[in-house]
Amino acid sequence: MTEIMLAYLHNLSTWALVVIIVVSLYVLSKGADLLVDEAVNLSLLWGIPKTIIGATIVSLGTTLPETSVSVMAAIHGSADLALGNAIGSIIVNTGLIIGLTAVVGRLLIDQKAVKRQGEIQVATALLVTILSLPFLSPEPGGKVSQAAGFFFLFLLLLYVFLSLRWSREDGVCLSGTETGCTDRTWRSSLGATVKMALGILLVVASSRTLVPAVELTAIRVGIPQSIIAATLIAFGTSVPELVTAITSVRKGHGELAIGNVTGANILNVLLVIGGAAAVSGNGLAVPANYYQLQFPTLIIILLLFRHFTRQGREVVTKAQGLTLLLVFSAYFALNYFWI
Repeated sequence: MTEIMLAYLHNLSTWALVVIIVVSLYVLSKGADLLVDEAVNLSLLWGIPKTIIGATIVSLGTTLPETSVSVMAAIHGSADLALGNAIGSIIVNTGLIIGLTAVVGRLLIDQKAVKRQGEIQVATALLVTILSLPFLSPEPGGKVSQAAGFFFLFLLLLYVFLSLRWSREDGVCLSGTETGCTDRTWRSSLGATVKMALGILLVVASSRTLVPAVELTAIRVGIPQSIIAATLIAFGTSVPELVTAITSVRKGHGELAIGNVTGANILNVLLVIGGAAAVSGNGLAVPANYYQLQFPTLIIILLLFRHFTRQGREVVTKAQGLTLLLVFSAYFALNYFWI
C-alpha cells in the first residue's frame, strides 16, 4: 500500500503534494476529534472507564498501521523490520507520546484500569524479551519463533476476553433500566461505535497519506534522506496514537490517551509481533544490538511509566513527562551513535 501511494504521489508536483499534506492534516484532526468524542460517548453510555475504551477499541484501531506494516514485512521476508517496528512503536508510544502529552496537557490516571493495563504491558514486554533470548533458540542468535507467535496470538484472545469481562464488571448502562440497557441505549451505542470506527478510518487513512507526502516533499526541498529515515519513517506508524493522545488531552480526556497508549503497547507485542512471527516460517530474527539497546530501553521506559502511574497518583506530571521524553531522546540518539 505504501509503495503504491509513493508511486502515485511521485508523479505529482510539489504544490500538489503541499495541498495533499494540508488536506491530510485537516482530515487527520477531524478524524481524531470524531474518534475521541465518540469514544467518550461510549464510555458514558456503557459506564465503562475511558481508560478501558482507549485500551481496547481505540488502541485496536490505531494499531492497524503497525500491524499491517509488520505482517506484510514478515511475509515478504523482512522480519527484522517487523520486530523493529513493533518494539520501536512501544518506545515511541511511551516515551514520546505519553511524555509529550503530559507536558502539554493533563493526563489523568484511572488507577484501577491503569493498574491492570500497566501490569499487562510490562508482562508482555518481559515475555517477548525472554522468549527472544539466544539460549532458547536452536540456531545461533536470538529469535521470536513461529510457535511463540502463535502463543502471543493465543494470549491476545485471552486479553480480549479479560478486557470484555472487566468491562462488564466495571460498566453499567447509565441510560438503562435495572434489568439492563434499553433498546434506545443500544441504538445510541451502535451509532457511537459506527462513528468511532469512521474516526479511526479517517485517522489511519490520512496518516498513511500524510507521511509519504511529507517524505517526498522533504526530498524535493533538499532534506537529507538519513534525516527523513530517522524521523518520518520512524514515527510514521505511531501518528494515529500521537494525534489521538493530543486530541484526548486537548478535550480534557487524558484517561483515554493513557488507555490508548497502554492498549497499543500490549497489542504491539501480542498482535503485531505475534502476527508477524506466526506468518513467518523462520520466525523473527533478533539482531544482537537489540539486547544492548532496544530491549533494555523497552523494559526501562515501561517500568518508569508504571512507576509514574502507581497507586495514589492522580496525574502524570509535567516533570514525569519530561523524564520520559529525555529517556526517549537518549534512546533515539544512541540508535545512531551506538558502537
